[in-house]
Amino acid sequence: MSIPAAFGYTRAGSVDEALRILATDGGAKVIAGGQSLLPLLKLRLASAGTLVDIGRLSELRGVTRLEDGRMAVGALTTYAELMDSPANHYGVLRDALPTIGDVQVRNRGTVGGSIAHADPASDLPAALLALGAQIVLRSSGGTRTVDADGFFTGPFQTAASHDELVTQVILPAPLDNAGSAYVSLEQPASGYALVGVAAVVIVGDGGVVQYAGIGVTGVSEHPYLATEVGAALIGTTASADAIAAAAQQVVGGRTVGGDIHANSAYRSAMAVVYTRRAIEAALARLG
Repeated sequence: MSIPAAFGYTRAGSVDEALRILATDGGAKVIAGGQSLLPLLKLRLASAGTLVDIGRLSELRGVTRLEDGRMAVGALTTYAELMDSPANHYGVLRDALPTIGDVQVRNRGTVGGSIAHADPASDLPAALLALGAQIVLRSSGGTRTVDADGFFTGPFQTAASHDELVTQVILPAPLDNAGSAYVSLEQPASGYALVGVAAVVIVGDGGVVQYAGIGVTGVSEHPYLATEVGAALIGTTASADAIAAAAQQVVGGRTVGGDIHANSAYRSAMAVVYTRRAIEAALARLG
């Protein structure tokens, strides 16, 4: 049996209390659903001086529609709750959420926890990158908003400081001329994405692509927005040739990871295939 190193524990009664602890305790780590952090602690791949439990802070839970049509997802919203919310309008989320973990993970794991954990093979970050979502971070010194593209900086690393807490994810307003999808090649035993690609495509008059967001996970050291693919699609009518040519650029200039499940050459090849499939699936949902 794996046993974590000793740590302190406190349950925060409010967001402000949690932030005060983070500001003064350099060894503190936040825990919500515990589906990512607890296994790491048990394997001693991570340690904590104090676990700050925010799991009962209702103010960080739920999905609300903002006045401008965007959706604000509270950090403690579970995957299951997100699936049953108005956010299921997005095909990319309808595709990605049911593939995450198992029933326990989807009912206990939280949106904010997934983002803050920043697993290089996590499904949700790819969807958020493609959607152009924003991450709201709060500290005792104030609140700031960071684009999803730029939030994930390395394996299990983000742009958030130690004293900052992910409090919300802001999703764009739904559009009638947008289609989205997520497809992935999973490792059969773990369910983690060897390659996962999320695509969001907005089409204007004449079928011309106005926006194409392509989020990729499982391929490099962190989930990323394949801007080269999107740029290649914009201005085209997304013909089969245009999609194929754009997909070829999905790993351009990036270091592709390799492991016992898939070497870098295989991942690179599959990234191209799954990028094409994701774009085609997103386009099929238009109208």
